[in-house]
Amino acid sequence: MISALSSLVGSVSTQIAGGVSAVAQTAGGFVAPLPAEAADFGSVLAQVAGGAVNTLNAGEATAISGLEGKASVQDVVKSVLDAQQAVQTVVAIRDKVVSAYQEISRMAI
Repeated sequence: MISALSSLVGSVSTQIAGGVSAVAQTAGGFVAPLPAEAADFGSVLAQVAGGAVNTLNAGEATAISGLEGKASVQDVVKSVLDAQQAVQTVVAIRDKVVSAYQEISRMAI
């Protein structure tokens, strides 16, 4: 979870500083390539959130297919583990955002 977050932060920093259209990759691989004009922080977070939702939907669909007998056990386990990693990454990002907000709110004006 921490390595995925570190990878994401490193990718975001590279995109913002360099202004290139690099691909933000996490360990789960649920972040798609970003165009150069979408390199701001809000767009990156929106992309990560969208990718996580897509990963969760795919995991749910595969689990349902597995229950119906249309998907193998290996496919179901892989999809569920990918969804779990996506949730852990999103929770870690949320915790960092809340922590940053609390730190800013404690600053004297």
